[in-house]
Amino acid sequence: MKKLLGLLLIIIVFSCEKAKETVNKGGKAMGQTATEFIDGVAEGVDGTLDSKIVLSDSLKERGISIGKYQIESDSLGKNNKLTVYIITEKNFNGILTFKVFDKNNAEYGRQTLELKGKGGNAGYHDVLFDSRTDIESKSTIKVN
Repeated sequence: MKKLLGLLLIIIVFSCEKAKETVNKGGKAMGQTATEFIDGVAEGVDGTLDSKIVLSDSLKERGISIGKYQIESDSLGKNNKLTVYIITEKNFNGILTFKVFDKNNAEYGRQTLELKGKGGNAGYHDVLFDSRTDIESKSTIKVN
């Protein structure tokens, strides 16, 4: 009877370990799939919310270019803050005007930024639009 009970205990423990392994493998696979799904959704959202910056030819001629940029929300949840990396290849001292246009080319936000930069410098700058400006998906931000 003791041998039978011992054998039964070994079978139960072995079965539990196999079940645990199976559950762990299944959980790991589900976790990877969920992560890939979330990453895919995030990429899709980024693609549909993608706004673009268009720099005027006159600013390009004056040595200004734009690097990475992002649109951030204020405390009310409005996407009205633009953080932009501006590169000055030539000395620059002037005012940049940022205008936001919707997908139908209607302007709905405008803000200026005083920029002083030596040639070869670059840095991040924040452009905060009116709190009622909510930069929409597929907006165009024109810089003059």
